[in-house]
Amino acid sequence: MKRKWFDKKVLILGLSKSGVAAAEYLADKGAECFITEKKERSDKDNELIERLENKGIKIEFGGHSEEFLDGAYTAITSPGIPPQSPVFQMLKEKQIPVISEIELAYLETGAPFIAITGTNGKTTTTMLTSFILEKELKAPACGNIGIPPCTLLNKENDYYVCEVSSFQIEFSHCFHPQIAVWMNFTPDHIDWHGGLDNYFAAKARLFAKEKKPAFAVFSAIDDRVREFGENYNGEKFFFGKEYEKNCCYIKDDAIWFKRKQEEKIIDLKDVPLVGFHNYQNVMASIITAKIVGISKEHIVEAIKEFKAPEHRCEFIGEVQGKLVYNDSKATNPEAAIFALNSFEGKTVTLIAGGRDKNTDLTDFCNTVKERINTVILLGEAKERFETELRKNGFNNIICVNTFNESIDKAFELENQVILLSPACASFDMFSGYEERGRVFKEYALSKK
Repeated sequence: MKRKWFDKKVLILGLSKSGVAAAEYLADKGAECFITEKKERSDKDNELIERLENKGIKIEFGGHSEEFLDGAYTAITSPGIPPQSPVFQMLKEKQIPVISEIELAYLETGAPFIAITGTNGKTTTTMLTSFILEKELKAPACGNIGIPPCTLLNKENDYYVCEVSSFQIEFSHCFHPQIAVWMNFTPDHIDWHGGLDNYFAAKARLFAKEKKPAFAVFSAIDDRVREFGENYNGEKFFFGKEYEKNCCYIKDDAIWFKRKQEEKIIDLKDVPLVGFHNYQNVMASIITAKIVGISKEHIVEAIKEFKAPEHRCEFIGEVQGKLVYNDSKATNPEAAIFALNSFEGKTVTLIAGGRDKNTDLTDFCNTVKERINTVILLGEAKERFETELRKNGFNNIICVNTFNESIDKAFELENQVILLSPACASFDMFSGYEERGRVFKEYALSKK
């Protein structure tokens, strides 16, 4: 339900994309917006700051002052700020409620949300689902993919197809999607949530009784998600395995959908996305499109036309006779494993390493041993990764000191595929996985 914002003071935590989007939307609705940013001001922010100040938005850097907090009607937080941060204690003491930017967008629009969460695969699924739905409807992709839903509120939309992270769910108290999709669950963001069980509970909150979606979609091949789904009390669908009803699965080298009756959707050979993990993404999107009522013809047409999102097992070209893939978004070992399993029958050079998340490497090492010919390691994590790989019997390892050196070495080898799938965060060398992926693509393509 839309609120009247005229003359209300709203505090925005962080100068992030979502924070800026919330501030600009609310300022246009008459709110007094105050952005408080813990980091110090940087010259690269000058243009953005000028734009915001021209809208009457006030901004502070280097901490959170009493002046900015006092009297706030509500606070809107950015996803990267952990709940243990002192600012949340300050807000609690002042009894200022905190919500996410997604919650704000949900409260400000009457259009239904399709919420897609999970540790891996949610961006591809979000973008593919939107791409399919847009064959017949207005259903933009938004959320944790870098498109804040608040930037879309002034347009007429039939659905918002929204990638939702556990961070955003944590501060979305009223958010009630019509369809909620849970792709998978593997260890990640443990520090932010304070433990694996807390991380799972944050995801599960999307399906809580008080905001139960009309339709819930679960992975049938992720044991923990499947168990949660099988115990879930509501209309539900599963992907990845055949059930008696309400499922999407692979049979006879094709993807099938079953609700009241079985229906073949598309042959696997016609799915352009690479790898078994992407088939899971496609199946989740098919279920969602079928629930919404999109025709089979448009579903198939969209899947055939869809291209993988940037930095997600993205094929960037054939260079010097080698197939080069950018999977920079693989910021944890579980995400990298999906990519490693995508090149059966080909010889592969893997470039991995970066800032270590200190998650268990057993499954990663076993998959490398089975699927990969050579591993090139770099970054802060390279010593631990090398130790664990050798402990597991994989010794074809090259350690390098720079990112460009890793690419140079990969082109010197005889393997057919060069795959950047770091299994680590990028912050020891780059501002984020996007910059890492762009640098990889530019330098690899320069070798043509």
